[in-house]
Amino acid sequence: MSDNGPCLASHYSHFRVTERLLLTGHSHQAWPDVALDGQIEAFHDAAREADEKWGRAFAKADRLRDGFRLFMGEPAAAVALGQNTHELLLRFLSSLDLRARPRLITSDGEFHTLRRQLGRLAEEDVDVVRLPSAPADTLAERMADALDDRTSAVLVSAVLFETARIVPGLDFLADACRARGVELLVDAYHALGPVPFSTGNIPHAWVVGGGYKYLQLGEGNCFMRLPPHADTLRPVITGWFAEFAELAAHHDGSVGYPLGEARFAGSTYDPTSHYRGARVFDFFAEQGLTPDVLRQVALNQVSLLASLFDQIGAADDLITRDRAPVENFGGFLAMRTPHAQRLQAGLAAKGVLADSRGGYLRFGPAPYLSDRQLESAMGTLADLLHQH
Repeated sequence: MSDNGPCLASHYSHFRVTERLLLTGHSHQAWPDVALDGQIEAFHDAAREADEKWGRAFAKADRLRDGFRLFMGEPAAAVALGQNTHELLLRFLSSLDLRARPRLITSDGEFHTLRRQLGRLAEEDVDVVRLPSAPADTLAERMADALDDRTSAVLVSAVLFETARIVPGLDFLADACRARGVELLVDAYHALGPVPFSTGNIPHAWVVGGGYKYLQLGEGNCFMRLPPHADTLRPVITGWFAEFAELAAHHDGSVGYPLGEARFAGSTYDPTSHYRGARVFDFFAEQGLTPDVLRQVALNQVSLLASLFDQIGAADDLITRDRAPVENFGGFLAMRTPHAQRLQAGLAAKGVLADSRGGYLRFGPAPYLSDRQLESAMGTLADLLHQH
């Protein structure tokens, strides 16, 4: 089992990754030191160019798009950018004809961005169908079976955020949706980086994600991959950057839309995040942190954590894990326990930063962590469990 952590750690000095046990890699990975260079560059461009900075800022946005395209395996993908996936989700939802087809299908295992917004829409008489996310192996098939002529869209994760389970069969689901004229939106946030992911398998799907987690880009760097037919939709929630290239043109009062990624653009944003993200994607390229390499790192680290956890020998009613093959999981180890929050607090008190979601305690490794650090973190958990 290869241990790349010590080789990379020196590039993360500001986050002190060698001094702290940061098991938050599935939530907020450390930023490499070059991220600060990007933020400083953004300031200097603004100071020098003032309102003329946008040409340079848009170049950083294009670099960010290229980075996301690499992790989707689609070099020519149309990619709309947003500060968060919620604003992109809203533009997508606003392009649906919910009057004619008021049904949305999702699962009970979606991240809060989807959970909350769809819950609120359900209060306004949108028919939101939530299928059980478990078992993940049959989720795509069950969603396909639930399609009907009233369904506008299916919204589902590629990797479930609580359990790290990969959702297989998205290509089958995509084909079923296309046959029924239903849009498919895939949340790939927990896939990009630790899990092989290709839009080539789902060419007509919408894909949202971002770099706050595994890609180390920080806040403000999210995207929505547009399928080829996106140019036929007119999002109701639309920002003036969608007509940025035509501001000098005469407007007759109608709302027009450009072709391509600008069709789902927002409005004025803080470009600092894109400068930071562009530097980090360059760093990934320099260090050889390709999708294949990051998948192998994730498999090695999650396998090690799982093995160390099993050696603790805790009773299943105290804490347990899903023992499916490691290839079925994303980039973190989820441990189910009724004491998740208490254990998280106990770990934090002893210098191990992890997190909990509901009944799950989650350990998220990262490429800059060493095997020794993972062993130390799991040893701390063992000590806490032996006190119960």
